[in-house]
Amino acid sequence: MREHQLKKHQAQRLAWDLDWNLLRTFMVIVEERGITAAAERLGLKQPTLSNALARIEARLGRRLIDRKPNVFEVTEAGRLLYNDCVEIFGTVARLPIRLRDVQEQVTGNVAIAVASHIVSPLFDQALSDFHTRHPKATFTISVMTSLDVVTAVAQKRASFGLCLVHNPDPRLDYRVVYREFFGFFCGPKHRLYGRTDLTLDDLRGETSVSFQTDHPSDALRPVALLRAVAQVEDAVIGISSSLEEVRRMITAGLGIGPLPLHVVRRDVRDGLLWRLPPYQDPPAIDIFLVSNPQASLNRAEAGLLALLRGQVDELPLAARTYGLDGW
Repeated sequence: MREHQLKKHQAQRLAWDLDWNLLRTFMVIVEERGITAAAERLGLKQPTLSNALARIEARLGRRLIDRKPNVFEVTEAGRLLYNDCVEIFGTVARLPIRLRDVQEQVTGNVAIAVASHIVSPLFDQALSDFHTRHPKATFTISVMTSLDVVTAVAQKRASFGLCLVHNPDPRLDYRVVYREFFGFFCGPKHRLYGRTDLTLDDLRGETSVSFQTDHPSDALRPVALLRAVAQVEDAVIGISSSLEEVRRMITAGLGIGPLPLHVVRRDVRDGLLWRLPPYQDPPAIDIFLVSNPQASLNRAEAGLLALLRGQVDELPLAARTYGLDGW
């Protein structure tokens, strides 16, 4: 009994005595994977961060990061602490929003993180409907990589996100907003442009451009596998996380590349792109709505998220599948 009371007392002392700035510093060190990069991000000197890391390890009595020449590895205790730091940081960051949102009228800002190629009539309709009902609410839509979208939602810097997902974070909630299909395309300067007699074999050996996630172990795995079948995977000369930049490289003639069929339909009609094989059974990719059950949302955030979820649940997936018609 006395030992239990002693441990409880020690835990309470830690909560009162620990400098919370150390937790923020540790979180940044882990995210930047090094003292030097973390110091640049925080605008501090390296010895200051090294001392901070040593202080928090001494206070907790645990080794949090193994650092050797050319080695930076977070220990199991460090990973657990990092996850808690993310939760604490997100909660503190949202305090002004929670305290401000005390009016009867639905106001507040909704921070939405999206991947660059999100084109969804359902999402657009949700935004329109919500704005009509709550004209005082504001929106911030940030475009980033799918991985960064998930990170922003996990750290509670975004109300919710729309993106591709490869390895789901068990702390987050995921549901499919829509399904899209990818096809290969070339630009007007490419030798295959305008040809209607092509097969997948005609793509063999072609240089290509693509997305950063176009890899067998990442979110665009179906596209990567199809590229492997067509034997164009060894000559990727341009990559980007932005659909607009991948499209730019294709139209500029740098190589062939994958794009969502429903997104580039107008470009094909306008002669900026030409679709290449395969014409049947193109790779299917799901786009997810990602939210954080632990986030404390203001009324605007909670309202838009509930509206979007409701619209997703009301429509069968077939009605939320884009790209196969009209080709």
